[in-house]
Amino acid sequence: MCDKQARLWLSATIRARENPAYCKQGSDLPSAKLFPMNQAIRHLAMFDPKTQKYLFVDTCFSTHHLEFGFDANDTIWTSGGGPVVGWLNSKMFLETGDAAKSQGWTALILDYNGNGKRDAYTEPDEEYDPKKDARIEAGFYAVMPSPVDGSVWGSYRDNPGAVVRIAPGSNPPATALAEIYNVPKPGFGVRGADIDKNGVVWVSLASGHLGSFDRRKCKGPLNGPKATGDHCPEGWSFYQYPGPGFEGIGPNSAEASYYTWVDQHNTFGLGENIPMSTGDENDGLIAMKDGKMVVLRVPYPMGFYTKGFDGRIDDPNAGWKGRGLWTASGDRTPWLGEGGKGQKPFAVHFQLRPDPLAK
Repeated sequence: MCDKQARLWLSATIRARENPAYCKQGSDLPSAKLFPMNQAIRHLAMFDPKTQKYLFVDTCFSTHHLEFGFDANDTIWTSGGGPVVGWLNSKMFLETGDAAKSQGWTALILDYNGNGKRDAYTEPDEEYDPKKDARIEAGFYAVMPSPVDGSVWGSYRDNPGAVVRIAPGSNPPATALAEIYNVPKPGFGVRGADIDKNGVVWVSLASGHLGSFDRRKCKGPLNGPKATGDHCPEGWSFYQYPGPGFEGIGPNSAEASYYTWVDQHNTFGLGENIPMSTGDENDGLIAMKDGKMVVLRVPYPMGFYTKGFDGRIDDPNAGWKGRGLWTASGDRTPWLGEGGKGQKPFAVHFQLRPDPLAK
């Protein structure tokens, strides 16, 4: 992800798995005191194109995807932490170079006793205790800070899978509380996800659907002993992806999208707040506009396989020519795609003309 100064922040392995002492039991770091971490397989790095230099951030938690929050510290929230969700105060790190003091992480704790604050908790392999909270293991795959209320959401890959919300509180390592919302039928198979400007989460599902979850629709309590995952099916909606499906099981799509992204700022031209998914069985990207699926197809025989994309406005005054989506195509073995031996990965720039003959 790029920051406001066009510096590139990356998930990157920068050392062996064993963590430094400040991550482990006996450390003075607030997060380590509450939940020590012995290993991390991937960390953070920053590349500055102006200086052509890298900075490396030695995190105690593992990382995978990363997103900037909406706070004054330009906090970077990460997925891939397994039992924890980690973050970096990028402003502090750039000012001090102190990776230890600039980072934090929290376990995922449900407010099981329903008193509105974080207390002693049961472990995932223990029975629930009505007097305690409950730690869950629902590691984030996608991560998405909300522009609405300061919460941070993640997608949890499982069967059927779930989306998870964290409310950081005043002292996140000690005060963060989690909520988990399992995918009801007919959905299953959560993968990549994003959040829109209204706080609605959009997620790719292996069931052949684009799923959305709107917490505002929940009718029952959002914490307490009955709020352990299956308590808000009414918050979910499902939109079938285009394309052929499997025979004998009713209406369905064989599309199994890898990742969903929301165009919050109309970088493409379909409007603001448009959810879009990778559509590799459809040879392109799939956007949902006014309840209808729009396929942005890369024409045969080029071949197209992508796992993610982003939008960019190069010139807000240049009409459609100043906007567009960027994505990579190729995966790990591009020579198995169209073109065979010698085929290389490539970048694709999608732009939306107002009519087919527009120049």
